[in-house]
Amino acid sequence: MVKFSHTLFALPFALSGAALAADRFGLAWPRVGWVLLAMVGARNAAMGFNRLADRRIDARNPRTAQRELPSGRLSTGAVWSFTLLLTGLFILATWQLGLLPFVVPASLIVFGYSYTKRFTWACHGVLGLALAIAPVGGWMALGGRFDWMIVALALAVLTWVAGFDVIYACQDREFDRESGLHSIPARFGTARALIISRGFHVATILAMVGVGVLGALNPLYWVGCAGIAGLLFYEHRLLKPDDLSKLGLAFFNLNGLVSVLYFVTLLVALVVPRLLA
Repeated sequence: MVKFSHTLFALPFALSGAALAADRFGLAWPRVGWVLLAMVGARNAAMGFNRLADRRIDARNPRTAQRELPSGRLSTGAVWSFTLLLTGLFILATWQLGLLPFVVPASLIVFGYSYTKRFTWACHGVLGLALAIAPVGGWMALGGRFDWMIVALALAVLTWVAGFDVIYACQDREFDRESGLHSIPARFGTARALIISRGFHVATILAMVGVGVLGALNPLYWVGCAGIAGLLFYEHRLLKPDDLSKLGLAFFNLNGLVSVLYFVTLLVALVVPRLLA
């Protein structure tokens, strides 16, 4: 029901926030472990809740009717148990990190997203905000205090996620319209939606540049950013308003590469200067 591999969309950015904080405030490996558990718990609990919230909608959509809940392969009780267990893991991890006061607002965002497409086409931005919590949480977990650099990284994640979620929603444009659901493709059409997605991803690159400038990162960081810009450019080259046949490659494969490449790039930019010092 919930593909663990899809955690790769957000986990590298949580670790990126932690890496930036460790570079400034010092590294504590046990806290990194709790960051990992908090991220896995929150992300998978949110996905379980999303499947519960959308199970009746998924049953009416030919593309999703064979998912585990609408097809009957899993019971709602089993999914609720899964979701509550992972929520408990998230709460435990945030308690261990001393971030318990942030559980309620974070939960409202990551769980509340599931209902936003019922009333606003800005739902893609809410999903982006939900994943943008990851680098902020990683930063705060290792002692980070307010800094515009982590705000820039959160903005990069928000716009990156919103951009690829718009792409994903293109395949359900007609169903969303007929069902009274809201999305950018349903509101503006596929062609304009793809243009809006490109705009989001331009903002992603600009925000990543902001991280490098505000953090005075090693020039190797810019090489990685150029590679990410190339991946996003290629992603949009694969898609046309009248041909979404390569959506799977654009959405899953390339965006998984984006998150991993960014984390590796950031690590290299932070570690190399220390090795040469």
